[in-house]
Amino acid sequence: MESGTLSSALEREHREIDEGIETFVEGLAEGGEDTTPLKRAMEGLRRHIYLEEEFLFPPLREAGMMAPVFVMLREHGEIWQTMDRLDAEMGKGVAADPLRGLCAELLGRLEQHNSKEEPIIYPQADAVLTPEATDHLQSFIASGRIPEGWVCQRAQA
Repeated sequence: MESGTLSSALEREHREIDEGIETFVEGLAEGGEDTTPLKRAMEGLRRHIYLEEEFLFPPLREAGMMAPVFVMLREHGEIWQTMDRLDAEMGKGVAADPLRGLCAELLGRLEQHNSKEEPIIYPQADAVLTPEATDHLQSFIASGRIPEGWVCQRAQA
């Protein structure tokens, strides 16, 4: 896979998000209380879900990938709900066991989700999106921000 493809940029974001969560969990194991890596990872994950739902999934649906996109949206909702629970738990302070458990749950959900998204959705994104749509999405990946208050489609489901 070319390093400049859309799929490679999206996969890189997956790795960065996972690494942030893992760094936080490692810090907890060492008695640390710095939630910064986890907060950054979750901010990145929310942004990543936004870019997929707003820029990537609509053209893929139009190209006939309705069922795979539906699965991704459902899983985004489950991931989002797990992040909401992590936010609530962090609001109570840094209690290692509950946070470690929720981080393990989130990493498990991400592993299941990404193992489908990377080989099925992302190659189609490289094939289906117009050059203009690809450029727009890559620009967002480079510097875009999630709108204030945006919530993924299935967060409440």
